[in-house]
Amino acid sequence: MTVPLHFHSVHYAAVQPGPRLIVLGAVHGNETCGQRGILRVIEDLNQQRLTLQRGSVTLVPVTNPLAYNKVQRAGDRNLNRNLAPTDTPQEFEDHIANWLCPQLAAHDVLLDLHSFQAPGVPFAFLGPRNNDGPLEPFAFAEQEQALAVRLGVNRFVEGWLSTYALGVERRVQVFGQHNDRATQLNTDTRYGVGTTEYMRAHGGWALTLECGQHADPHAPDVAYAAICNTLAHLGLSDAPAPEALPASACEMLALYEVIDKMHADDHFVRPFASFDAVRQGDPIGVRHDGAPVLASADGCIVFPNPNAQVGQEWFYLARPSTRLG
Repeated sequence: MTVPLHFHSVHYAAVQPGPRLIVLGAVHGNETCGQRGILRVIEDLNQQRLTLQRGSVTLVPVTNPLAYNKVQRAGDRNLNRNLAPTDTPQEFEDHIANWLCPQLAAHDVLLDLHSFQAPGVPFAFLGPRNNDGPLEPFAFAEQEQALAVRLGVNRFVEGWLSTYALGVERRVQVFGQHNDRATQLNTDTRYGVGTTEYMRAHGGWALTLECGQHADPHAPDVAYAAICNTLAHLGLSDAPAPEALPASACEMLALYEVIDKMHADDHFVRPFASFDAVRQGDPIGVRHDGAPVLASADGCIVFPNPNAQVGQEWFYLARPSTRLG
């Protein structure tokens, strides 16, 4: 089933003031669990099975309609990279950004619902710790952490943008400056900015929830539960506030390395799933010229993508973090 190529959201506002929440589904067109969870919440609100008692919520079932209709990650390009308004839109995702970015800036909290390609269990991405540095200054880490441990998952990951920035530096060294737009984006630090990074840069806070593998039949339930838990935790709905997951039950990981695919013949030594454990020196892949790609430290692999395009992320490496401990 296709959807129209216009931008659609459903907004609910309570009589009493409160936080302004926005929930996104299908930022990537082949990730439909968020859409399905959002549609269930819309039905609950319309049928009064769920009541909004304060604040407001904006629900966007399909954020990228072109990618959704193509049943693929992107329409013309990845919406969740280099996200910013532009006066000179070139791809469909630029038009989405011109609509979406003001929406994000008008809200306080974002929950962005995704899924992933390889098998694995759900997890949430947190933003940076509080800091005033140049890359991603932030002051709402405690709020993100408090919501994260109430979403309904027990695995958490930090370090996205800082790790991505390191990858960009490496790409610039390898590819230099190109006139090709795709290469320009891949070698721009801003390319690592997606919905949550944009939200944080404009005064809000945000979480990305990876609800499971794309085809996992339970992923829409994970998305639905997370939305309901978020509404309750923020005091927007009349449902009881969810309890926090105890620290002893939390698995916290920090990304520290991104490895790009450099040639079409680069390949993994075996099938990997996100969070498969690796030890320092373990072989992970082989370059087209036979050079091995080895784990640089004990930890795990995240987002292994055997179908990655040349010059883009092939996989990430993560190691344990004490952030929630």
